[in-house]
Amino acid sequence: MTLPRFYPIFDSVAWLERALPLGVKLVQLRIKKRDINALRLDIRAGLAMARAHGAALVVNDHWQLAVEEGADWLHLGQEDLDTADIPAIRRAGLKLGISTHDHAELDRALALSPDYVALGPVYPTILKAMKWHSQGLKRVTEWKGLVGDIPLCAIGGMSVERAPGAFEAWADTVSAVTDITLNPDPEARMRDWLRVCA
Repeated sequence: MTLPRFYPIFDSVAWLERALPLGVKLVQLRIKKRDINALRLDIRAGLAMARAHGAALVVNDHWQLAVEEGADWLHLGQEDLDTADIPAIRRAGLKLGISTHDHAELDRALALSPDYVALGPVYPTILKAMKWHSQGLKRVTEWKGLVGDIPLCAIGGMSVERAPGAFEAWADTVSAVTDITLNPDPEARMRDWLRVCA
């Protein structure tokens, strides 16, 4: 499987409205704290928007809603794996991405035959507190050697300037969050991402 090389992650449908018209083809909707009914509407709207633009929307965490709303992609963190019904997710035909931070987590992920593996944080990140130090590009190369043909996503502290190094280290796709959302001109920044990831 080949994934688009640019994989932004956003916490609202409003960001999808800004990203998808620019030509973003793979995007994650990661909404943590929201009423389930509002969340369902967000996922439904995001899926419709992505499909209208010929893009793939990855639903983060909320596997039941992803199944119920007919999503194509799901991303789970290690904590989510503790409670997710993987057989039900697979029966629904969802493609699955899994976060990893160390060898034990990678072994756990690979046992589930994921459709991509994410490694992070590659660089220090301000997005959320993590118990892991930055992994660095050597770990990206090591991970790619271990996952083989499974696409590898580099995440954590990624920027337009750092993306080429991640690709040189064998990452297949690169995720960005704050490099876009905290930029004074997010649309221009996403165009820069699309250029560097072309």
